[in-house]
Amino acid sequence: MQNPSKETMKDILVNSKTIAVVGLSDKESRTSYQIAKAMQEKGYKIIPVNPTVDEVLGEKSYPSLAEIEENIDIINVFRRSEHLVEVAEDALKTNCKVFWAQQGIVNEKANELLKENQFTVIMDSCIKVVHAVTV
Repeated sequence: MQNPSKETMKDILVNSKTIAVVGLSDKESRTSYQIAKAMQEKGYKIIPVNPTVDEVLGEKSYPSLAEIEENIDIINVFRRSEHLVEVAEDALKTNCKVFWAQQGIVNEKANELLKENQFTVIMDSCIKVVHAVTV
């Protein structure tokens, strides 16, 4: 699995406005919350995707990606690697074409499925760190 170049990742971040965060916790101590909050502070609209919470960071939470009606620029995933195929299948039901799995999260089957459907796939990479060093 090869991630896109730093330049491509920078272009994605510069040209994106909305990030759907799958597995976003409402607990401030969780990494997903901290990263999403940091990206929100950088000006991105965050859309939480978590069936167990109603709202995170002042935004309505959705049970799945497929239920989000607005445009999504980046799907940022905080779920364990074994759940990525399920998340990828849900991602195919959206208008988004960028799938970004956080550091430590990789699934080759999900990668293949997404690439077959013209997604730009980034795995095992922290969106906040890439933003900090490229944008």
